[in-house]
Amino acid sequence: MLGDTAVTLPSYEATLGVTIDTQPAAIWPWLMQMGYRRGGLYSYDWLDRLFGYLDAPSAERILPEWQQLAVGDEIPIGRGGGFPVTAIEPLRSLVLAGRANGVAWSWELTLVPAGPRHTRLLSRNRVLTPRGLRARLTMMLIAPAAFVMTRKMLLGIKRRAEASLCAQRRAA
Repeated sequence: MLGDTAVTLPSYEATLGVTIDTQPAAIWPWLMQMGYRRGGLYSYDWLDRLFGYLDAPSAERILPEWQQLAVGDEIPIGRGGGFPVTAIEPLRSLVLAGRANGVAWSWELTLVPAGPRHTRLLSRNRVLTPRGLRARLTMMLIAPAAFVMTRKMLLGIKRRAEASLCAQRRAA
């Protein structure tokens, strides 16, 4: 995947996916508006709010004011920081990546057409941590939480994109 070059030899990697019954163009806007005080994270909002990643529920509609992202932008997560945008292929891939305190990470969201009316939304996380027991224990705690939250996010995007398509068909 495009973002794999950001972390070439990860000590942790997870790829999750979901099939969405619509085309990439109907899913891409949900990815563009992710973030704090934007569209949200589409996961367990109550947990995201508890930990300060969000301050409101995730959006249930496309927000036109948040449809532009460019390499070098940052998707805000909570009040403190965010996820740097390192690569974009419109309607295909959004790559977020960074390095801090000896840890390199990347998170890629990719849309793969799966026939004329279906798309696979893939999420890949890759992390390179320093060697040692502390880093291993930290990842053992983070990995299950990341799996649960990412899976819910993928299903949240699926639900929203398919509901938007149904609403458009009813209106037509």
